[in-house]
Amino acid sequence: MSLQGKVEAEFEITAPADKFYNIFKIEAHLVPNTSQTGSITGVAVHEGDWETDGSIKIWNYAIEGEVGTFKERVELDEVNKTITLNGLEGDVFQYYKSFKPIYQFTQKDEGSSIAKVSIEYEKLSEEVAAPDKYIRLMTNIVKDLDAHFVKA
Repeated sequence: MSLQGKVEAEFEITAPADKFYNIFKIEAHLVPNTSQTGSITGVAVHEGDWETDGSIKIWNYAIEGEVGTFKERVELDEVNKTITLNGLEGDVFQYYKSFKPIYQFTQKDEGSSIAKVSIEYEKLSEEVAAPDKYIRLMTNIVKDLDAHFVKA
């Protein structure tokens, strides 16, 4: 059994892909305000700023009754509307040697888009579960944002 893996989910969203990419790129600090599920409780810049590739942010989250933090270095791909969060520190590193969440948004037609969320990871041991609960967290974040965009 391999310690490395990737989990992913793909689903349709109502709002344009650009809106999702831009909120993660420029206004990530607004994500907690849109969280209907309360899954993201805070985001702060640790190094750099809100919109520069390579900036470091710290996310505070609640998942399945647990609270945690995730410190990441953001990698932005404007062409493919992809945001990669290269994990540096945080609670997930109790279980994983490496942890890289990726958000990608693709415009489907004039109205709807496709969201693809994935996590590339390496477990510390074979006993550690795949990060399925974190994919659910990422999915909830995107769905909460979609509901916020549609409502606005």
